[in-house]
Order: sequence, then structure tokens, then C-alpha cells
Amino acid sequence: MEILKRKDLKERFTDTWVAPYEKVITMVDNDLVEIVEYHPCISGSHWIVHQYKNTSNLILNAYRDGNKQVFLTKIGKNPLNLKASINAAGIEEVKVIDNEVKVTHAGLAGAGVGACMCRGMAEGVNYIELMDTGGGSKLGKAAVITPKMEKVVIGIDDTDTKDEGATWTMAHNIGVQLKKEGFEYLDHVIVQLYPHNPHKTQNCVSIALTFAVLSSEVDSLIERISELLKENTLSDKTSIAILKGLKIPKELRDYSMKAKTSMVSVKQAEDVADKLNIQVIAITGDQGKIGALAALGLYNDLEEAVKVYY
Repeated sequence: MEILKRKDLKERFTDTWVAPYEKVITMVDNDLVEIVEYHPCISGSHWIVHQYKNTSNLILNAYRDGNKQVFLTKIGKNPLNLKASINAAGIEEVKVIDNEVKVTHAGLAGAGVGACMCRGMAEGVNYIELMDTGGGSKLGKAAVITPKMEKVVIGIDDTDTKDEGATWTMAHNIGVQLKKEGFEYLDHVIVQLYPHNPHKTQNCVSIALTFAVLSSEVDSLIERISELLKENTLSDKTSIAILKGLKIPKELRDYSMKAKTSMVSVKQAEDVADKLNIQVIAITGDQGKIGALAALGLYNDLEEAVKVYY
């Protein structure tokens, strides 16, 4: 076994058959780990997602979004029974050691190259433990070691007025600004709320922004997003809600569905947030708490998030 850093891999493997991944991020919540990887090919990652789901018992869920592939896994070890074309690649072990996450990938032929050199060259990787390089018809196997991060989802609502503004664009621009400042901005989800709400400005949506952060950065992220909203919002009703970790409580999802299909009061939103220990913050006013909290319950279900209930 060799321990190799990004720089070492780039110097050694200059072959045309090595295509570096763009980035690898791992987020931990007790016994769960979410792995986010940016594949070098836009849709090539779909094959990897399909193979990994078929091959790895540790994987609970997996999906592709553009060239971003996401795996929700259990912590543990489960040997792989690799078979060409059928079960060609997967995750053998997921382990958390202090402030790092160790994910052992294995694959046959090109999938093995992806498991080792391609992932090892990605931004966000501390180093890899290389066991077999793969290529041709050979097995490739490596453990990819990355920083242990946390997932933080920020729900945002009521930043516009009847006359100007758009919450989805303001939220995205704030996410981009935070990325420039060093925070890992992962996703932006628009959540459709009750269309007959008399308080709406027009389309009645709220936004969920997703970030991966080190434990030491969580408070700074919340403070900074609050500052940026206070500086830029056009409304006196702006609020945010904060969900930490990888799980969405059933009561939170139920609340979000209620906000999509009927009127909900600020008091109801506050009661749900208090019960689930979810922080809600009035930036300029309380009305936005309703939609901000609702965005959190559906941020990981894009099809349901955008549905309209008349």
C-alpha cells in the first residue's frame, strides 16, 4: 500500500487514460456519511451511480445531478463481489477517524482507475491509500481520505416585495458570495408553497441552500448568511431556518407538505421548529419563518418540492 497526495498522483500518472475528478466532499451525521463527488464527465457518472448501487450494500441511496454524484452510506465494511459489467465497482468500507473520512473504493478495469487515480487527484482529497492501480482488465482499489464535514441546509423566504425582487435569485447570489468566501455551496432548491396564500408576492416559493462545512465553520456560516440577507433583502418579513445533519424528521416533512397544501401560521412554524430543535431566525420579520422552515423538509425531494397543489 502506498500513501499518495494529490500532487504525487498528478506527477506520476500523466497518462491519457486518467481523468481527474473535480472535487470530493464527505459529510458525517452519526452513523451516516454523504459522499458528494464531481465526476470529470457530465453524464458518465450515471454508470458509476448505477454500478455502485448494484454492488455496495453500504449505500442507502445514490443519484446523479449533472456531473455531481451523491452517495448516502452507512459507516461499516462490506467486501465486494465484483463481476465485470454487472457489479464492476463499488464502496467496500466507510470509516470515520478523528476529523477525516476514509472511503475504500474498488473497481474492475476503468472503474478501478476511477476508484484510485481519478478520485485521488480531486480537490478536497487529503490523500489516498493506493492498493491496486487498475486499468486494462485489472482490479483497482484505493482508500480516499477527505476532511470530515457537516451538512447545513438554510431555508430562506420573503426577501422580495410586490414591486421588486426575487427570492430565488437573491438566495443563489448569496450562495455564490459565500462560496467566494470559502464556504462549500452545494445546492439550491426551489420549494413551491401554497399558491392561494394571500400574503404571497407572486409565485409563492421558498428556497433551501445546502452547504458542506467543517464543524468549526457552522456558526460563521449562519452569521454570514444573516448579514448578507440583512444587507440585501427588500422585505420586512425575511427569515431563515437551519437544518443540520443528513436526516429530515418525518414531522418536518409533514409540516412542509402542509405548507404546500394549506395556510400555515407563524405560530405553527415556530412550534414545529421548537419541537424539532430547529433554529429559526427573523432577519427583518417573522412571516418568512413559515416558508423558510418548509423549504427544509423537501430540499432532498426535488420532484415533490416543485409540485403545485391547487
